[in-house]
Amino acid sequence: MKPLPPSDKALVIRTDFSNQAAWEAIKAIIARPVDGFYAYVQYVDDPEYDRLSREQLLDLFRSYNQTYAMVVDDVTVSSPDYPILVVDMFEDSGAEFRAIPSMIQSVENNLSIANMDFEEFAAAADETGVFRGFPY
Repeated sequence: MKPLPPSDKALVIRTDFSNQAAWEAIKAIIARPVDGFYAYVQYVDDPEYDRLSREQLLDLFRSYNQTYAMVVDDVTVSSPDYPILVVDMFEDSGAEFRAIPSMIQSVENNLSIANMDFEEFAAAADETGVFRGFPY
């Protein structure tokens, strides 16, 4: 498997190529600013990563300098709210939660500057394991 592209931004890796319209919708939602803040992400849209397994993902990140991965997989593209898989690659390698695309800005901004920990987002996920924002 080829290595991930170098980037100083968080990666959103596409691992399901069955629904182009869903992929485009997800990218459009992520691109929208939230309270004037943007998600600083790089999209990895390469068929080489089609149906990437969990083990392959973890292997790819062992030599990569990022603390988490965001994955658009078959669950993401087949669900109406497109919950993106977010996987911890740092403290608890392999821990995960899902986040709706409109919350990726919050996840990326806070994890990238270590303002919040992975566990805080995971703990705020709903009963289905999806982070939809913090209750006010």
